[in-house]
Amino acid sequence: MSTNTPDIIRDFERVPAHIVAQASELQPAILADVAGRRGAMHGRIKALRPRMKLAGTAFTVEVRPGDNLMIHAAIAMAKPGDVLVIDGKGDQSSALMGTIMMTACQKLGIAGVVMDGACRDSIEIDEMDYPVFSIGTNPNGPTKAIGGRIGHPVSVGEVTVYPGDFVIADADGVVVVEREKIESLLPAAAKKVRDEAARIAAIKEGDTAAKWLTSALRTAGVLKEGEAL
Repeated sequence: MSTNTPDIIRDFERVPAHIVAQASELQPAILADVAGRRGAMHGRIKALRPRMKLAGTAFTVEVRPGDNLMIHAAIAMAKPGDVLVIDGKGDQSSALMGTIMMTACQKLGIAGVVMDGACRDSIEIDEMDYPVFSIGTNPNGPTKAIGGRIGHPVSVGEVTVYPGDFVIADADGVVVVEREKIESLLPAAAKKVRDEAARIAAIKEGDTAAKWLTSALRTAGVLKEGEAL
């Protein structure tokens, strides 16, 4: 009996829609903090325009550099609310997607695109107001000839992404939280939002001192016991 895993995995669990809706209200930075300061993709992957935001479940795609055959297949397979998360091997020599593909994604209800690769037609995508996070742009078009994989774990921006994981992004960048973990982080994230709002309010009232700073400086050996700034 063959044990080979198919290149296309069609079925996988996704974060439930009501959890996606709750988590989408948070900043990626908040989720990264409560997830242990991990899950944030490398800063090379950023919003095509700073106002762009997305949140949804990861639909993973792996392609060979400069070839988008499997992205076309992924668009045909993805469900509304999915985010295409594309391992494009960090290649910037040609674009993997442009206006035609992005228009199809938008029409199908795909929540956005995150790719370790380049896009093109950036002005038109801007006018569409469709959220795209990439490593930049290139006017050169891709080939459509080389196989890849769909629904497998991928490495995008130095983060391992499993199909069905929660993906959220804004002007700061892209954060991925494991499907099994995202719901359990929501209470801690809500508390952090409240705590940060209270701290900002206190600072505005004049309480600018960081209470933890002196202790941390002593622990680091910068200040001796009894010394202060």
